[in-house]
Amino acid sequence: MDMHTLEAYYSHHTPTLQDASSEYAVLIPLLQKVDGLHLLYEIRASSLHHHRNEVCFPGGRMEPGETPSVCALRETWEELGIPPQRVQVFGEADFLHLRSEGLMRPVVGLLPPHSMADLILNPLEVSRVFTVPVGWLIAHPPELFRYTLTPEVGSDFPYDAVCTPADYVWTPGAMEVPVYRGLPHPLWGLTARITMHFIQVFQSL
Repeated sequence: MDMHTLEAYYSHHTPTLQDASSEYAVLIPLLQKVDGLHLLYEIRASSLHHHRNEVCFPGGRMEPGETPSVCALRETWEELGIPPQRVQVFGEADFLHLRSEGLMRPVVGLLPPHSMADLILNPLEVSRVFTVPVGWLIAHPPELFRYTLTPEVGSDFPYDAVCTPADYVWTPGAMEVPVYRGLPHPLWGLTARITMHFIQVFQSL
């Protein structure tokens, strides 16, 4: 390989998470109502195998060749019946590294006015939806909880080969879990993290 080939690769490369096992995208759906700007949330169907009955944003796994926006709009159409061309995409929010070694890419978009009346929920994925005023989320910040991720290193790790003593102290990790109280449905975890970051950006503008 010559240097021109290497340069051409990196000059057109879009950085992402190294060794990401999969990429996901969600839409942060904004809805303008009489009392101001709202965020729309889904409650996952009780028939789902994972995260059933939990609050989430519309979204899912990115298919090969999809951009985050295309994926988020496709999933929104599949789950809520809103065609992609009716969503005004503002752009991408900061992405998140998932513990499962995946990458989550939130996309911010404005839903059409009065779209709540036009929703067609996919019963296989969504049981119902609700909205929360952005003003309420600003006035009621989440409580933050932390838990530790403790390394469990196998007995076959080659300490000798890396010139490291066998009693080497591995650095533990930690995760912060935001929890919004006072809503009719529990808002916590990943969706709360995405919400919290959006509110932080909103307040900074």
